[in-house]
Amino acid sequence: MARPRNNKNGTIYYDKNKRKWKCAYYVLDSQTYKEVRKTKNFNTEQEAKDYFTGIQFQKGNKIFVQNNGIPLNLLLNSIVDKKDESGQISQVQYNRLKEVIKLIEKAEVMHKNIDEITSDEIQMYMNSLRNYSDSTIKKVMGMLKQGYDLAINKGYIAMNPLYDVIRPKSMKKTKVVNALEIDEQQALTGYLLNMPISEEPYKNVFLLQMFMGLRVGEALALRSTDINLAKNVIYINKTLTKDKNDKVIMGDTTKTYAGIREVPIPDFIRDSIIAQMKLAENNMDKQLFVNSRGGYVHPVNANRHLKEVTKKMGMEPITTHALRHTYGTRCIEAGMRAVALQRLMGHKNVAVTLNTYTSIFNKYKEQELEKVNEYYMNNQIVATNKLLEDNNIYLEDEERREKESQREYER
Repeated sequence: MARPRNNKNGTIYYDKNKRKWKCAYYVLDSQTYKEVRKTKNFNTEQEAKDYFTGIQFQKGNKIFVQNNGIPLNLLLNSIVDKKDESGQISQVQYNRLKEVIKLIEKAEVMHKNIDEITSDEIQMYMNSLRNYSDSTIKKVMGMLKQGYDLAINKGYIAMNPLYDVIRPKSMKKTKVVNALEIDEQQALTGYLLNMPISEEPYKNVFLLQMFMGLRVGEALALRSTDINLAKNVIYINKTLTKDKNDKVIMGDTTKTYAGIREVPIPDFIRDSIIAQMKLAENNMDKQLFVNSRGGYVHPVNANRHLKEVTKKMGMEPITTHALRHTYGTRCIEAGMRAVALQRLMGHKNVAVTLNTYTSIFNKYKEQELEKVNEYYMNNQIVATNKLLEDNNIYLEDEERREKESQREYER
C-alpha cells in the first residue's frame, strides 16, 4: 500500500522492509499544542485499521465518524487504549478491561454501529451472560456504560439505549475455595519444611501463601529487598502480571491498592525464607523465585505443581489460592477480627473479607454467643427459658440480615 502524503488524519500502510502493517496518526502535543505524527506497528491490516479507528474516535473526528460509523466494540477498545496511553490504568487493569471487551466482542450485535444497537438487543445480550458470575456481568455492564456515556458526550448518539437495560442476576453458583483441614495443613507443612529447595523449588512460595496469606502472584514477585529481617516483616507492593502479548512481567503495584501492606514473618518459616534469600543473591534484581532460564515464574506453573504435590501426598488436589484461603480461615479460628484480617490479606475493604469468610465467621460468632449465654445463666441475670428464646430469635434475624446483605452486595 502506498504511503499517502499530507494526510493530517493519518493512514494505514504496509512496511515491506519490516513486514509489518503500520498506522500513522496525529496526536496533540501537550507542551506545544501542535499535532505530532506517530506510528505504531501491527501484525495484521485489521489490527492497524481498528487502532486507527480508535484514534479517530478519541479525537472526535466528525467527518471520519459520519463516513464510517462507530462500531461499539472499537469504541470500547479506544477508551481503554486512551486510558493506557495516558497512564490512568496499570497493566493489570488494562489486561482485565481488554478481557471484558473480548467477551463483549463474542456477540455479533456488539460489532454493529453504536447508533444501530437497540435496548432490546443489549438486554438480550446481557441476559445471555447469566451463566457467568455476577462479577463478570457487572464488569460488562460497566464497560458498556463507559462506551455509551462517551457516545452521548461526543454527540454520536442522542439517546442512551442502556437507560432501560436491567443487569441480570447470575445463575452460576458461587465458586467455593475450600481451606485445608488442620490435619491436611500439618501434613503439607511437614512435607515442605523437610524438603530442600533444590528438590522442591516452590516450597517457600507455598509456605508464604499458607502462613502469610499472599496471593501467588505477590509471592512470585518478591525480591530479597522486600524482606526486612530486622523488623521481621515482608513488604508486599507488587505482583506478577501479563503484558499485552500475554508475557509474564513485573507489575508496578498489587492487585488492588489495599494489597500494598506489611505482613509479619512467622518464626517457623523464617529460616526457610533466609535460605531462599541466599539463593537469590545472584538472581536478576535479587528475585526470590526464578525459572530455569532465570526469568519470572509463571503462576500457572506453581499452581500445576501444587496439584501434583497434594495428589502425590494422597490429598485432594488443591490450587494455590486454597493456601491463601487456609491462612484466612486459621486466622478467624484463632479469633482474629475481620478488619485486621482484611489488612493482612490486602482485601479492598472489610466487606470482601466478611463475604469471603461468611460461614466461618458465623460458626465462631455462635460459639462466642454461647459463652455470653453461659455467663448470663451462671450469674442468674436472666431466666434460662427466656434467654434461649431470645437467642433463637437473634440467630434467625441475624441469618436473615446476612442473606439480605449478601444479595445487596451482589447487586
